[in-house]
Amino acid sequence: MTTQEIARTLDHAVLRPDATLGELEAACRMAAREGIATVCVRPSDLPVARALLAGSATRPGTVIGFPHGTTSAAAKVAEARQAVLDGAAELDMVLNIGRLKSGDLVHVEDDIAAVLAEARRLGVLLKVIFENTLLSDAEKLAACAICSRLRVDFVKTSTGFAGGGATLEDLVLMRTHSDPSVSVKASGGIRDLDSVLAALAVGADRIGTSSTEAILAESRKREAAGTLAPMAREDALARTAQGKGKTY
Repeated sequence: MTTQEIARTLDHAVLRPDATLGELEAACRMAAREGIATVCVRPSDLPVARALLAGSATRPGTVIGFPHGTTSAAAKVAEARQAVLDGAAELDMVLNIGRLKSGDLVHVEDDIAAVLAEARRLGVLLKVIFENTLLSDAEKLAACAICSRLRVDFVKTSTGFAGGGATLEDLVLMRTHSDPSVSVKASGGIRDLDSVLAALAVGADRIGTSSTEAILAESRKREAAGTLAPMAREDALARTAQGKGKTY
């Protein structure tokens, strides 16, 4: 395993409402230099991110219906369309949490399907955010079933703005109960390399974090020492048994 391989699993988040243009510029320049997968920015920041990332391997991404998922399907579709016009290559959409908790699964599926159809038409990836800290296991399973039926690109644990965050238990649940064609993104509270390695070990394909620089610094340190290696799945699961399964 190399630091470059770690970098390609990371989506660097610049989503705080008070993040400045200076912070956005610094994040994009770091991301391009490190070769990470995406920088996930606020929708209004996409033109800036697109310009800063031009010519690099790092793609601009953004959020849809963020952070509560309660805008209408029509609004989410319009937001997705504008985001792609502004440079987004990947969309992280929040499902309608309240409707999921109400058992209105038809509404939840129709909402996701509308945005997915637009994403497919425009040739971009769609990740669906569950906000697991607000959901029961039964509700998470229902969301996995919907996303599997629709064949979205990713299911994602959290926005990072509702408290809580990614847990290894939730990642195991999502990987086990999602179609193999659907990738899993761990997001929310992932701040160190061991949390990244544990998430990857239990089935995550992408990691959302705002601690990219610290994670990659530790990765380079271990790589230089010859100790950078994937975490075994059993070791990752042991972290859960030891009370370390929460990555936040």
